[in-house]
Amino acid sequence: MRIGLSTRTARAMTAAVLMATTPAAAFADGTGTFYDRTFILAAHEKCRLFLAPVAGALSAATLQSRGAALRAGTTEATLQATAARARSRARQVSCANPELATVRDRVADAFAGWQRIPRMDFIGDRATWTADRVRREVATWRLVQTSVTGASPVRFGLSAAAPGSGTVFGGETLSAVVSFVGRPRPYATRIVMRDPTLAARPWLTASGRAVLPPETARQEVWSAGTAPAAATLLMTGKTQGETWYFPSTAGDRLSRLDPREPFLIQFLFRDGSVATATFEAGDFAAARAFVALGTV
Repeated sequence: MRIGLSTRTARAMTAAVLMATTPAAAFADGTGTFYDRTFILAAHEKCRLFLAPVAGALSAATLQSRGAALRAGTTEATLQATAARARSRARQVSCANPELATVRDRVADAFAGWQRIPRMDFIGDRATWTADRVRREVATWRLVQTSVTGASPVRFGLSAAAPGSGTVFGGETLSAVVSFVGRPRPYATRIVMRDPTLAARPWLTASGRAVLPPETARQEVWSAGTAPAAATLLMTGKTQGETWYFPSTAGDRLSRLDPREPFLIQFLFRDGSVATATFEAGDFAAARAFVALGTV
């Protein structure tokens, strides 16, 4: 027996088109946006409503709305419950329902344009991830955030090697590029972040600002290799630097962080000193999904 939509649900689905295709930052509280995008994404997973590029854009937008809701003060537990309700509603809807078909067409039309966007800034509380999907013939940043350690600039994100460069770390690789001022080259680099298996929730101060938990609740991901940085990956005005590469699993771990959380890139020197650059998790997961749509 086909399960139809109630009038209330049909109206909600129609409204979801607007909510699902509007940037989460446009809403004071992203919870409703997150529900609608999660519902439509769950309906797609059940009924295969969209082609892969549209589904990818919708996935990125859903993650973006999750980040907006967390920054607005919604707890992770509330978001999990919201997602569960959205998926439950999607399970009740027949794939043959005409209202669902209408929503499918409207969402597909809206995201057909969204997926062609070449660049997008994913703005956090204190830092921004800049995503760039423009096809280039030189090494470039597909996703990057900028910080400093002392007077030395550090860029971190997904870098893409120049086509045909033959580098060991080809494709889009999680990378840190640093141009040290008056220092020897470090011998290793690591990412330091909260370990969700040891601290289930982010550490928030009384003002609501997230900080790193104690060392006993942190995890580290060590670099997997290094090479001289391509000039196109350096900060403007810099003529030299090193690229440190990280395994893709580090990106998966960063994606699980609360968007308000900091994480560290630490450079280790043979004299025992450590140079640290601080970054913000922000909408890394959403930006990464956006980059995964491919170049334009």
